[in-house]
Amino acid sequence: MKHLIIVFCLVFSFFSKAQDRVTFLKKSDKVDVMVGGKYFTSYFFPGESQLKKAVLFPILSAQGTTITRGFPMSPRAGERVDHPHHVGMWLNYEDVNGYDYWNNSNSILESLKAHKMGTIRHESITKISEGAQGSLVVTAAWIDEDGKGKRVLDESTTYVFSGSNDIRIIDRITTLKAVSDVVTFRDVKDGMFAIRVARQLEIPSNKPDVFTDAHGVETKVPVMDNTGVSGNYISSEGVQGEAVWSTRAKWMNLTGKMDNHPINVAILDHPANVTYPSYWHARGYGLFAVNPLGLSVFSNGKTSLNYTLMKGETITFRYRTIISDRDMTKEELDKAQAKFAREVK
Repeated sequence: MKHLIIVFCLVFSFFSKAQDRVTFLKKSDKVDVMVGGKYFTSYFFPGESQLKKAVLFPILSAQGTTITRGFPMSPRAGERVDHPHHVGMWLNYEDVNGYDYWNNSNSILESLKAHKMGTIRHESITKISEGAQGSLVVTAAWIDEDGKGKRVLDESTTYVFSGSNDIRIIDRITTLKAVSDVVTFRDVKDGMFAIRVARQLEIPSNKPDVFTDAHGVETKVPVMDNTGVSGNYISSEGVQGEAVWSTRAKWMNLTGKMDNHPINVAILDHPANVTYPSYWHARGYGLFAVNPLGLSVFSNGKTSLNYTLMKGETITFRYRTIISDRDMTKEELDKAQAKFAREVK
């Protein structure tokens, strides 16, 4: 009997570890990420004819709930069809040496076509490591003139994926190196690390909105049916709802309900990031973003940054995203943020 118990424990231990093991499946235009044999997300790089940057898309919770919006790659009934450049999870910026890497897409608004656009071109997958934590290292080039001009920045990004029966975690650590003699990230609103979430995680709204970007271009977001829409932002500083926009926080948690159970999506800032704790560009219509470089717009002009790199200099951005099939407490998220700070340098 004792031997049977030992064998059972060993088998149980094996399957517990296998359940959480991160594996990858490499394809022509993406790398699928699996946790315990269950699909989690894909590093998606279909090329500039479809996307002007590589993204993680779609992203699923441990229970299989899709927390990202489908449009424009895989539209779903009832979701918004604004901002076609909001795809999955990404990192880019609205003004780098006068070029807009944020708003560029293949469905670009006519009013934006006169503006200078940049493209972030996927270049290589340099390393894949499987295990309890799976890592994917990729490189990209930030190129001006809509991908037809000169190389401005070299990007090296490490993704680290992990998960359990009710949690999925994504770390994104991105280092940007100046290739041009001077690279300036102008102090603007649209940036930098972001997720566009599913309709159910938006904040219910009974009025239309109009959002104006740094170019003065307006995007109208109409009133929609709020059935099943239950999102709410809660910051580390206790701010909630739409009021979190332009506030600073160590972390931001988006709570809601999907597929008849709670969903939490939390983004954690890192103490080594520039301007920590960062300002949050989190909107009720589904854009969930953190922008460490847009000080002027978020502080109403009280301070500014215009962050500059000289040729060869680098800057690193570190973010952890936790996707939970249950509600997470402030204490739990404070501990998670401290753990992130310890684990990632």
